[in-house]
Amino acid sequence: MLRHHLRRQPISAHRASAHGCMTARLTPLRLVSIGVMTALGWAVFNSIELRPAPSAASQTTLRPISADLASDNTAQRAVTEASVPANVLQAAGVESFAALTASRQGNPVESSNKGAQPFQLQPFQLETSQPAAKADVATQPPGSSLRINGQTLSGHWQQKNGRIGVSSSTAASILGIELRGTSDPTQQPIRWFPTSQDEAVTLPAWWDATDRYLDISDWVTRAGGSAQASGNTLQLSLPPSQVSGIRQGKQTWGDRIVVDLSGPTTWQIEEGDTYTVTVAGSITPQMVRAFKAASSNLITRLDVAPLGGRTVLKIKTKDGASPQIWSTGNPARVVIDIRRDAMVERDVAWAPGLRWRQQYVNVGAVRFPVYMFITRPNPANIALRPIHAKANSAIGIEPILAQGQRQRVTGAVNAGFFNRNNQLPLGAVRSAGQWISGPILGRGAMAWNDQGDLIMDRYVLSEVVRTESGSALPLLAVNSGYVQAGISRYTSGWGSTYTPIVDNEIVVTVQDDRVASKRSLGKADSGSVPIPANGYLLAFRSNRSAADKLEPGRLVTLESQSQPAAFDQYPNIMGGGPLLIRDRSIVLNPQLEGFSTNFIQGAAPRTAVGKTADGLWIVATIHDGVDGRGPTLAETAKIMQQLGAVDALNLDGGSSSSFYLGGQLINRQPRTAARVNNGIGLFVLGGE
Repeated sequence: MLRHHLRRQPISAHRASAHGCMTARLTPLRLVSIGVMTALGWAVFNSIELRPAPSAASQTTLRPISADLASDNTAQRAVTEASVPANVLQAAGVESFAALTASRQGNPVESSNKGAQPFQLQPFQLETSQPAAKADVATQPPGSSLRINGQTLSGHWQQKNGRIGVSSSTAASILGIELRGTSDPTQQPIRWFPTSQDEAVTLPAWWDATDRYLDISDWVTRAGGSAQASGNTLQLSLPPSQVSGIRQGKQTWGDRIVVDLSGPTTWQIEEGDTYTVTVAGSITPQMVRAFKAASSNLITRLDVAPLGGRTVLKIKTKDGASPQIWSTGNPARVVIDIRRDAMVERDVAWAPGLRWRQQYVNVGAVRFPVYMFITRPNPANIALRPIHAKANSAIGIEPILAQGQRQRVTGAVNAGFFNRNNQLPLGAVRSAGQWISGPILGRGAMAWNDQGDLIMDRYVLSEVVRTESGSALPLLAVNSGYVQAGISRYTSGWGSTYTPIVDNEIVVTVQDDRVASKRSLGKADSGSVPIPANGYLLAFRSNRSAADKLEPGRLVTLESQSQPAAFDQYPNIMGGGPLLIRDRSIVLNPQLEGFSTNFIQGAAPRTAVGKTADGLWIVATIHDGVDGRGPTLAETAKIMQQLGAVDALNLDGGSSSSFYLGGQLINRQPRTAARVNNGIGLFVLGGE
């Protein structure tokens, strides 16, 4: 949740911060052997502790283990391109170190590895002509476990018409398959140990309400393996592989680790304070003992260990760097690039009417990673709806990952602001015509319908309760955690009961337009009052004289007016703020919307929604740039404008910014994502 302060009343919250530090030169200090309990079992690591070095090392320095498994355990030494004979490089499968660095140039999706050249995505295009298919009786319920050569891992798979499909996230994170861009949701180009720069294999794909599956039946056969379903588990048998060397070297953008293999294999990564990369290839104890980590740009610690026929690399990084992992074939290698810009740019048609897109956007000298859905909701294919942490209640917080899984959405992002302490919403949330939480402070909001029509503006809801005698009692808010002296209204959208937010509230119950009861409450958070389904409650705070006008039995009428009035025509509303773009112009004015100076001047990850001129939705999260900081509000507006938005709204950000797709968080580690009150859920209707 992005820390912000309402101008009229402080709200306690939190934000994520980014920390930058100078890149240090490192040198091995001492060799340590340690036993560690990993997620896969006990392992003994040979580790080099790295400390600042007194002098710089060559930017092309690599430290190989051995040329092949049959070689003896000769002493290892640092080598540079100039010091390596051409025949040794050719034996390693490259003509030069530069050739390995440039080995991915044939893949436009991954061209960010070339450094300075910007990534060019094609203009947004959506294919919505494919109708949502009826449920296929030959599709079996998804499984949640894979057993690969005897190792059991969590992953999602499905059988359809006798074919085996694994989810996109399982293909990438368990099998080590690289997803390339596609404009056809039924076809997914991939790379997995390609033997040439231009080689790509296309797998058939299908989708359901929560995930997209890649047909790996032929892929397994081509790899020389077999696949068999066994209850909830998919049994995969693949040819074994051996590690023939591990090399490490500096690059201008960070560090590279190359794992040389006897043949293609799978790999997995676990994220945490330390990144754990597990390659399904055995390594000899002699290689482990001989390994010495080299000085690095972004790696502060590198450990290597054997574990049950696999090789485990534990990598600790700094300055926000993370691994970007890919593979090459002939010879087979797993390449681990440690870089600050590790996000891979891609543009994938997930289902008819829905694209998943990742790209970098430059604002001045800063390069920001952006994760987004490109879609146009329609009754046949795609629906977007507000989601929230707790069923049948506006109160509560829960990670978007948990909300998405529990509510079986295809995708989701966090949305409105909230108070982290009492878990109450702070802004407009209306779902299917029912207010979950009302707007506050005239802040920016978006309104939409099932046809995908979307409007954005600063939004005010004015409500008045009139008594039989003609007295007008203005209301401050409906179903809101934003508390001021005055009167607020609470409906069943808030929950089945109301608990006082501040001390000494007077609560009036209205049923069928008539005052049913009135009672005084004591301390905040003590006691509760039922909220009638055929009425509402009025909570009086520091306004006893107004409460005296509402005695049991008296008739009352409720008047509501929206500004702009067009918001009344839409069943769904989500509030945020500030408004970023309206009618192609940046209209950023956070002071007008009651945001504090600290919030206005802050730089943090952001979540935003935009609309293009032809009605496409851009639902985006924007994260820390390569320089280590997130975008400011002004930079967020410019990013959305560059993406083609003619209208755009900022939502909650900081540690709240979460991008969920296909059962997992795409944009960040789950442990870093805050619990949030609400979000926007994306539902794929039907399946293929």
